[in-house]
Amino acid sequence: MTASIRPGIVTPFPEAPGPGEVIAVAEGVLWARLPLPMALDHVNIYLFEDADGWTAIDTGIGTKRSKAAWTALLDGPLAGKPVVRVIVTHHHPDHVGLAGWFQTDHGAELICTRTAWLFARMLTLDEQPQVAPETEAFWRSAGMAPDILEQRLSERPFNFADVVTPLPLGFTRIAEGDVIRFGGRAWDVRIGNGHAPEQATLWSRDDDLVLGADQLLPSISPNIGVYATEPEADPLSDWFDSCQRFADLAEDRHFVLPGHKLPFTGLPLRMRQLEDNHHGALARLRAHLATPQTAGDCFLPLFKREIGGSAYGLALVEAVAHLNHLLKRGELRRWRRDDGAWLWQAL
Repeated sequence: MTASIRPGIVTPFPEAPGPGEVIAVAEGVLWARLPLPMALDHVNIYLFEDADGWTAIDTGIGTKRSKAAWTALLDGPLAGKPVVRVIVTHHHPDHVGLAGWFQTDHGAELICTRTAWLFARMLTLDEQPQVAPETEAFWRSAGMAPDILEQRLSERPFNFADVVTPLPLGFTRIAEGDVIRFGGRAWDVRIGNGHAPEQATLWSRDDDLVLGADQLLPSISPNIGVYATEPEADPLSDWFDSCQRFADLAEDRHFVLPGHKLPFTGLPLRMRQLEDNHHGALARLRAHLATPQTAGDCFLPLFKREIGGSAYGLALVEAVAHLNHLLKRGELRRWRRDDGAWLWQAL
């Protein structure tokens, strides 16, 4: 889901760094971008300089193209000092993909939350040659379009190991309330949920910097999805809880370095937008459910447009998340259709 940047949200650096380039966004802080092979075609990387080397925030996906981009950075603007530690904000492939490479090939320390490491480690070891029965059942229960279901069942499924390098044993845990030090600053660890379990955001005690990961984005709302691993989950409640906690911390002085899009100020306003975005979607969804619908029938009220192609899967899991949320609140009923799909209706 997207939301326009309204007055009050400012992006001081309107142009992103190009391949192999960096932009200095604060003292001792460099901003780089790595490519992604999807509609959201980049992930932001931040590099903090210390006497012993660089601290990298997130890594990009584990592909030859990403490694080449890192090699250009290491041989260019980062030359002279190694990457000695990698802080992974959450377990998604575009953030953890090369963490294991940095550990094994560069001797870097990996720092992340326990849940992020466990999820990433488990998923890299869970390589499947075909769609798991539980995943197929979940897709059918969500009312996945028949042509898309047929296509997905006939092709090799996505595996974490495709784009995440193997993670060796050993990492350093961070948790809510911890204070860590790098880049000449002390940082408070604040954990968010909803988009990813135990996603780390970091708030500097020494200046206005906030490392927002995918929890604090300036112009898009991160995907909030339900998957076959936990089909009855309610991540939207976790998202709302996190938004409210971060809203209490947010100040206009904060300069947020997000996982995607442009660094920005105006965090108090952005927190309201991020929460209101989903409240609006829920209101439209309730109205749409005056008549029974599957999750796959709910894209238009949720996203204000129909969605197909590569974005279909993300839209489907987000639709299930909103339906589960309303069900947990006692606002819907559901029952199985003959083909196994859940039909949902407002009470």
